[in-house]
Amino acid sequence: MTDAALAAHLAQVAGQLLLTVRDSGMLSLKALGKAGDATANQFLVHALREQRPDDGLLSEEEKDNLDRLNFARTWIVDPVDGTREYGEARSDWAVHVGLAIDGVASVGAVALPGANDGAGIVLRTDQPVSVPPAPATLRMVVSRTRPAHEAVTVAGAIGAELVPMGSAGAKAMAVILGDADIYLHSGGQFEWDSCAPVAVALAHGLHCSRIDGSALVYNRADTYMPDLLICRKEHAQMVLEEVAKVTPKAQG
Repeated sequence: MTDAALAAHLAQVAGQLLLTVRDSGMLSLKALGKAGDATANQFLVHALREQRPDDGLLSEEEKDNLDRLNFARTWIVDPVDGTREYGEARSDWAVHVGLAIDGVASVGAVALPGANDGAGIVLRTDQPVSVPPAPATLRMVVSRTRPAHEAVTVAGAIGAELVPMGSAGAKAMAVILGDADIYLHSGGQFEWDSCAPVAVALAHGLHCSRIDGSALVYNRADTYMPDLLICRKEHAQMVLEEVAKVTPKAQG
């Protein structure tokens, strides 16, 4: 099985497990998030160690082992991206399975188990779909609860409509699916929040960078990633110029 096929299969199966746990009706909202995270994480971690024993591994739900820094290939996973949305039975949550090679988000898959009226969808690096053309009025996805000041300001400057959405993976995939055009985030994330989404976005021909235009680098000792921009290439320069007016220098 290729790396991309493995990533897609694992993301899909983890998503199915998460739906099974949620649909059991045995857990309150708070307990559901913890149980879902733990269940999906155990599956992903054990499966990756079995299928790719010679690679490094970083998971949001696993204690970090810095031995991963010795590997050129490191799998970076987020068992449930958007735990709140998952617990609330919304569609804007995701499962991330990404592979960083020499620090670059190179291979991966993002499962959206609640999308497509509950039928689910998996977007992957080896099977890109056509990205729909942008509408006359651009749409920028932002946090449902904490829209970043930079994103709101840039949206106003370029005349973009704000679209509140849950998880980072759902936001990034919205650009590919044609439900949004720009994902600008400046509130801080971690490597597992964006590795798989960035790999998939790059495979679909999108622009992915820090908000100062510099490259995104993965499998570092410090997994914190301050900011992120994912958009169509034709919009990148315009957005980067506007965000530079708000934050002349990217944080971190």
